[in-house]
Order: sequence, then structure tokens, then C-alpha cells
Amino acid sequence: MAIPTITLNDGHEIPQLGFGVFQIPPEETADAVAQALEIGYRHIDTAQMYRNERGVGDAVRASGLDRGDVYLTSKLNNGYHRPDDARRAFEGTLTELGTDHVDLFLIHWPLPTLYDGDFVSTWRTLGEFAADGRARSIGVSNFQVPHLQRLLDETDVVPAVNQIELHPYFLNSAVRDFGEQHGIATEAWSPIAQGKVLDDPAIVAVAEAVGKTPAQVVLRWHLQRGSIVFPKSVTRSRVVENIELFDVELSPEQMAAIAALDQGDGGRIGGHPDTMDWVPAW
Repeated sequence: MAIPTITLNDGHEIPQLGFGVFQIPPEETADAVAQALEIGYRHIDTAQMYRNERGVGDAVRASGLDRGDVYLTSKLNNGYHRPDDARRAFEGTLTELGTDHVDLFLIHWPLPTLYDGDFVSTWRTLGEFAADGRARSIGVSNFQVPHLQRLLDETDVVPAVNQIELHPYFLNSAVRDFGEQHGIATEAWSPIAQGKVLDDPAIVAVAEAVGKTPAQVVLRWHLQRGSIVFPKSVTRSRVVENIELFDVELSPEQMAAIAALDQGDGGRIGGHPDTMDWVPAW
């Protein structure tokens, strides 16, 4: 099964569908990722704050796949935004993953109320990792339009990716549109709103019309909109289901019916990037 790729603004390609490991316990991660790789996923999304990078790396090595055939993303811990801390944390990611590079490294949250509001120096530090090849691409996560505009105004490097909360109940349109205008690819986290959208009559109707499950319909909707998406499950049947998306095409009317479910900011289920200030105690 050929998973389509998207070419980022730095020329590197990223698989449009991946496997996420958020909230998978560290001791279960290697088995979950091994299963995903066996099924056919080649893009794994982790983060320092998930505390399961080591399991991801163990699974990739045990898979027998060439490192170049697996796309690895990780993200900077909120506690390590200052440049020297970010450098040490990034070295830790490489060690945990057991690799000499990551394919994509992101600032996990902008944290505008912390570090004197300075995420620009953090971004410049990620630029060092890209310059020496230890990060093939760099980007951000949960950045709002003003955060992105500040990076464009104060630095010379445009993020390759912005990973944001995005699902039918929260289209996050202003951020996504800004990304499209500036060549920043959008990755959607919580793509099915933690399951909240799956019983929606509009989505169920589309699923019945095309002979797919509601989850498959929503993931297909993301793909057709050009977003990068990485659903997470530790149930094998669902992991298989989530990759069986390429034998159906939603009509413009079906796409519009799903987009019409948007509730604006009221549909947000995660933290707000303007106020998020959580820093792990470890």
C-alpha cells in the first residue's frame, strides 16, 4: 500500500498518514510501533513529553527496515526552551531514539507566557539542528497566527510544519489558512476529536454512503484537505482500519457536509496555545 507523501517547503517529503504514540505507555510503545510498521505505516510521531521515544527507536531497529524508510518526528519538551536546554534535550532525543537524526523536530508549544515570551531563540536553536543535518526538517506545534508571523518577521527560516488541533468540530481555519499562504504544511492532532465526532449524524451518513467507518471517513476528509494525520490506537483492527483509506474518495458535497460541523473555538478540546503553560516536573 503506497501512502502518499507531501513535499515540504524545504524539499523533504513526509508521509501524509502516520502513526501517533501520544498516551501510549512507554512499556507498550515498542510493541505498538512494531505492529504499526508491520501493517505498513512508515511515519511515527512521538515527543519528548510522551516519554516513549525509546520504545519507538527500539521498534524501528527491531523491524529490520532501513532507517531511511521510516520517518521519525519528535518534539521539544516544554521545560527546555532556553537554547542550551534545547540543545541538551535534542541530544537526548537522538539517544532515546537510537538514531543520528530525526526527520522532523518541532517546538511542542509556543508557551508565550513563559521564558519572557521568547520562543524565537528556541526556533533559532532548532535551526542549528537543521543546519547540521541532525534534523532533516524543523517545525512547530500549536502555534497561532501571531506566533507564526513573529517567526517570519524575526528569522529567515519558515517552519516546514505546524502541528495543530484540527478535526470536524474545530477547523482551526485561521491557522490552517495562514499555513497554506506561507507554505507551512498542517498536521492535524486529535483528528477524530478523541472520538467525539464519530457518532455525529452527518459523519455517520457519509460513512454509510461510502461503505466506510466514521473514523475512516474523518481521516479521509483530513487527507483530501491536504493535512498530515497520524491516528493512534493500540487495537490492531483499528490500526489496520486507519490505513485503509485510499480506495475511497469523498465528494465535494460530503467534504462540505463534514466541514460544516465546525463549532469554532467552542469545538476545541485541547489546551489553548495562548495560555498553555504546563511544564513537566521531570
